[in-house]
Amino acid sequence: MIFSRDLGIDLGTSNTLVADRRGHIIIREPSVVAVDVKSKRVLATGDEAKKMIGRTPGSIVPVMPIRTGVIADFDMTADMLHDFMYRSSKRSIFTKTRVVISVPSGVTEVERRAVEDAVRSAGAQDVELIEAPMAAALGAGLPVYEATGSMIIDIGGGTCDVAVVSLGGIASCNSIKLGGETMDEAIVEYMKKEHSLLIGERTAEDIKLKIGSASPYDGEAVMEIKGRSLEDGLPASAEISSADIREVLLEPVGKIIDAVKETLEVTLPELAADIMDRGVYLTGGASKLRGLKELLEKEIKIPVIVPENPADCVAKGTSIKLRRAK
Repeated sequence: MIFSRDLGIDLGTSNTLVADRRGHIIIREPSVVAVDVKSKRVLATGDEAKKMIGRTPGSIVPVMPIRTGVIADFDMTADMLHDFMYRSSKRSIFTKTRVVISVPSGVTEVERRAVEDAVRSAGAQDVELIEAPMAAALGAGLPVYEATGSMIIDIGGGTCDVAVVSLGGIASCNSIKLGGETMDEAIVEYMKKEHSLLIGERTAEDIKLKIGSASPYDGEAVMEIKGRSLEDGLPASAEISSADIREVLLEPVGKIIDAVKETLEVTLPELAADIMDRGVYLTGGASKLRGLKELLEKEIKIPVIVPENPADCVAKGTSIKLRRAK
C-alpha cells in the first residue's frame, strides 16, 4: 500500500515555511544553506546555517539560494528543500510525497520550471505550483472561488505581490522585486553613507523591527548601533532615531504603495466595488512593519485588514490547496 505525504511549502527569500495538509506549520526556518567550499558539502540549513552568517571561517560560506522570490542556486535550493521535507514528517519507501509550493505571481515559465524541478530533486513525486497571492488569499480566509473580488497584498522578504482574485483566478496583479530584505539593505546603505558605519543585514533587520516604521507612532525611540568604522576599520557605534529609519524606508514603502495603486487602476469596476466593501488584506512577513497598514489606508482610501499571523498565510494557503486537490 502506498501512503501519501502531503506538504504545502512557502518558498520564501528570507524564510521557508512547510505546512501539513491540516494547515499546521511544521517547519519555519530561514532560507539559508551553510556550505563547505572545499568539499562542496552542505553542513547546515535553516536556523543552524543562519547562526553561521558572519561567524564562520573562510571555508564555510552561508548561501541564500532564493533571491527576490526565485531560485538563484538550484542545487542549494534542492538540498535545502530535501532537508526541510525530510525533517517535516516520517517517510518510508512506500510513501509518496505530494507538494503544493508557492511562487511569486511575476515569475517566468523558466523560473516556474526551476522551482518544480528543485522540489522533485528534493524527493517529491507530485508537485503543484500556486501563485503566492492566491495562496495568501486562501490562507487569509478570502472567498477566492466565489464571483466576488478580493484584494491581497503579500509582502515577503524579496517580493511584493499585489493581486485581485475572483472565481479561483487572478483578475489583475502586480509583482515587484522588493520586500523586507530591500528595506534591510536600505538601512545598511544609510549607515554607510550617513555614519560611515558598516553593519550586517541581521543588524539592519533588528533596527527595522525595533524602531522601523512607515508612519509616525507613539513611543518613537533612539537606538545605539554597533558596527565597524569605514574610516579606520575599528569597532564603532552611532545613534539613530525612529524618524531617521522612517526616512530611509520612504522609498521602498512608496514603491509598494505605487504597485497597489497601479493594480487598483486596472481592476474591473465591479471587482473594485467588492474590494471597497470587503477591504484590502495585507499579508507576508514585511506586512508587520509599524504604521504600514495606516499609511496604506490613507493612500488608497480603502480599509486595510491584517489577518492573524500574516506571515503564515501563504503556507496555510498551500495546505488548503492540498485539501481541495484531494
